[in-house]
Amino acid sequence: MDPDLIIGASTTNNIDKLKEIAPTVTFTYGKLSYLDQHLEIGKLLNKEEEAKTWIEDFQKRAQEAGEEIRAEIGEDSTVSVIENFDKQIYVFGDNWGRGTEILYQEMKLKMPEKVKEMALADGYYALSQEVLPEYMGDYVIFSKDSSQDNSFQETDLYKNTPAAQNGQIFEADATEFYFNDPISLEHQLAFFIEKFLGK
Repeated sequence: MDPDLIIGASTTNNIDKLKEIAPTVTFTYGKLSYLDQHLEIGKLLNKEEEAKTWIEDFQKRAQEAGEEIRAEIGEDSTVSVIENFDKQIYVFGDNWGRGTEILYQEMKLKMPEKVKEMALADGYYALSQEVLPEYMGDYVIFSKDSSQDNSFQETDLYKNTPAAQNGQIFEADATEFYFNDPISLEHQLAFFIEKFLGK
C-alpha cells in the first residue's frame, strides 16, 4: 500500500512494525473530546482549517436540531442508548460513540438518572436484562446488531416499558453507530433528525 502516514489507536498491535512502513501516529480513545480528536487529525494532515470549519458547522447543525427535538418531545424527556453484544446489554454515557456525543453533548437531551449514575464515568455500563427497564428513557436508541441474540426484545419486560409501549424505541444499525468519526456522526445526526422530527 506504501502509505505516507499511518494513523491508529494506541491499542493497535504491532505499532513498531507499522513504524517501519511509514511514520505512525496513535491516539488514545477518549483522551481528547470527540471534536478535539478531529481537530488533531486535521492538524496532522495539514487540514486544520477544514477540520475547524466542519466542527463549527456540525455543532451548529446538531445544536439547532437539539432545540427542535427538545421542543418536540419536551425538555424533561429522557433518552437512553442501549446495545446488545455477546449476550450482554449495555447502556452508554455521553462519550462512547453510538450517537451519544450528539444526543447529550450537542443536543442537550437528558439521560435517565440511573444511566447518569452508572454509565457517565466509564462511558458505558453492562446490565442484566432484568433491570433494563430502570435504564430505559422515554426514548431509546437501540444500536442493534442483527447477528446478536436480541430475543430480549420479545420479553414482556421489554415490551411493557413506556418507550416500547409508545413506539419510542428507534433501532439503528450498530455497525453504523459504533464510532464518532465525521462520516458516522453525519449519518447519526441525520438518523436522529429523521426519527425524532420526521424530517
